Amino acid sequence: MLDNAEARALLAAAELLYDEDQVQAALRRVAGEINAALSDRHPLVLSVMGGAVVFTGQLLPLLDFPLDFDYVHASRYGDARQGGAVHWKVAPRENVRGKVVLVLDDILDEGETLAAIRQRVLELGATGFYSAVFADKQHGRPKPIKADFVGMHIPDRFVFGYGMDIHGAWRNLPAIYAVKE
Repeated sequence: MLDNAEARALLAAAELLYDEDQVQAALRRVAGEINAALSDRHPLVLSVMGGAVVFTGQLLPLLDFPLDFDYVHASRYGDARQGGAVHWKVAPRENVRGKVVLVLDDILDEGETLAAIRQRVLELGATGFYSAVFADKQHGRPKPIKADFVGMHIPDRFVFGYGMDIHGAWRNLPAIYAVKE
């Protein structure tokens, strides 16, 4: 974790990739796509804590259909910059059985966490699985899963803001920044 001065110094040195208006436009577009696809499905929406909290909180009011809501907490990163094994803090529950499930996450990077969530949800008896990520990192390597709904495609850089953190800080930014290379 960063102290206040370190966090502010990182932000001051970072490059703005997408400003708040671009982020909000992407949010509205992806909400429209989800509305068109799932409006008659009454899905169970699972938010992946903690990164998806901003995306989820801003997306849910834009969805114009009934839904159920819960969360999962799985991570491969913690405060690290590279992923390891998937660690379940809160696994999907039995309430997925017989439901169409929409999983919301902040970023699709290597795809291992989202693929593990999909596997677990389907093993528990969900009748359908959809995923929406705010950011899909374009690193050119194959991923074990492709998101059904994507807010933005982002470059292969270490990014933060709009739910994504840097050493635990700056999830609360309304824009997306990258660490200067």
